[in-house]
Formats: sequence, structure tokens, C-alpha cells
Amino acid sequence: MKEIVEYLIKNKKTISTMESCTGGGLVNEITNIPGASEVLKFSAVTYSNEYKIKMGVNKEIIDKYTVYSMEVANEMSKVISLFTNSNYGIGITGQLKRIDINNITNECDKVYISIYDKDNNKYYNKIYTCEKDNRIENKLLIVDLIIDMLKNNILK
Repeated sequence: MKEIVEYLIKNKKTISTMESCTGGGLVNEITNIPGASEVLKFSAVTYSNEYKIKMGVNKEIIDKYTVYSMEVANEMSKVISLFTNSNYGIGITGQLKRIDINNITNECDKVYISIYDKDNNKYYNKIYTCEKDNRIENKLLIVDLIIDMLKNNILK
């Protein structure tokens, strides 16, 4: 993450996050790096559909695709980027091996990750399939995956 924060500082770019299942794990990693306050504009942990919608995620997209979908992750990343006028927005939604009785899907081990690049109006997407039974370990693996995504798609 240090390399990413330093890149953002050097290039005068900013980032914001809207996390669900990772519960702020990504923003925690960002804020562990000195200088993060120069690049991090805002972070929201929107664990419920209600607060995703209040932050601007389109309810019709949640209803059509379920909250656990790439369409919703894309909405989250774009909405947070536009809300904060950040160059990059990151949206994370999914289930960490636990059935959500309020949002039934056929899979309870998928996490949808979206990075929105506002300057180029482009999304970078990944689906993570939970490898571990432990929530904490899965969150750490998701954060590592996002760091790799940022390195491969944003560091230029």
C-alpha cells in the first residue's frame, strides 16, 4: 500500500472507498501509511442496503442484481468517487462464507471488487472466492488483491 499512497501523492491523485464485507479493512491499510491524509478523501462502511442507497447506490440495481453483484460494486465505486470528487473510487460487496437472510443468493463465498477510475471513466473488476473459513483471513486476502489491482491498473 505504501507504493500506492506514494504514487497518489506524487501524481496529486485522490482515492475514496465504499466497503461492505471488508468492514473498513481497506481504508485501514491506506491510513496505516504516512501521508495518507493527502490522498484519502473519504471512506464509508455501508454494511446495509439502506446505507448503500443513502450514499447514492441505485436501489433498482440492488433489486435487479442483488446487493452481492458486480453491478452493485461498480455503483459503489463510482458513487463514492463522484461524491468525493476522487480520482479513484473502490467498491467492495459480498459474502464471507455466511448466508445473509436479508439478501438470499445462491453463493455465500463471493466478493465483488470494483475500482472506478473517474479520469478515464473506466472500471477494474475482480471476483474473489473466499479461500478461508475465517473472516479475518478472507478480509486480509481481499485487501491484498485490491492492492495488486491498484498496482497493475493505476501505477503507470
